[in-house]
Amino acid sequence: MVREKVLRAIKDAEKTASETISNAKKEAASIVSQARQNASEILNTERSNSESSNQNLINKARESANSEAKLVSDDGNIAQQHLHESGKKNRAKAEKIVIDAFKK
Repeated sequence: MVREKVLRAIKDAEKTASETISNAKKEAASIVSQARQNASEILNTERSNSESSNQNLINKARESANSEAKLVSDDGNIAQQHLHESGKKNRAKAEKIVIDAFKK
């Protein structure tokens, strides 16, 4: 009878140990799954932040380039205007020379 009690106690202990191991494995799998989910969320958040930051940098660079392009364009327009005005003056001189040449 004592032997049966000892064997029963051993079987019960093995069953309890097996259940404990099974529960530990389930909990470990749950922890790993949660960690993967958290890592994925962190990656997505940081990817989004990075894209936002990159877009801000691109916008600033675009604004800077547009400002520089406007300055260059304005300088070009001024140079073109001066050239056009100079052409008008030279045109008038050329017309006078050609007319004077016909008069002679």
